[in-house]
Amino acid sequence: MSPETVVHIGKQAVETVLLASAPMLVTALVVGLVISIFQAATQINEQTMTFVPKIVAVFITMLIFGPWIMEMLVTFTSGIILQIATIGGR
Repeated sequence: MSPETVVHIGKQAVETVLLASAPMLVTALVVGLVISIFQAATQINEQTMTFVPKIVAVFITMLIFGPWIMEMLVTFTSGIILQIATIGGR
């Protein structure tokens, strides 16, 4: 296996992880920002007020984007397995 192949696989892996986690991270960021603005406006500083809505929002996002994430991960894994099979067949 050449160094270029290893770097390419590593790059694909990092891209896949970033794409798979992006929906949940963006959702948590937006919900946290909205709650922070609400807390600043009302001067309520309750820690659970930020934690619980973020968790619920992330779970809902996982339900919505779950099939897409699974499809992306299966495609990446299948590609890796096929690359291993072609390397082993040489």
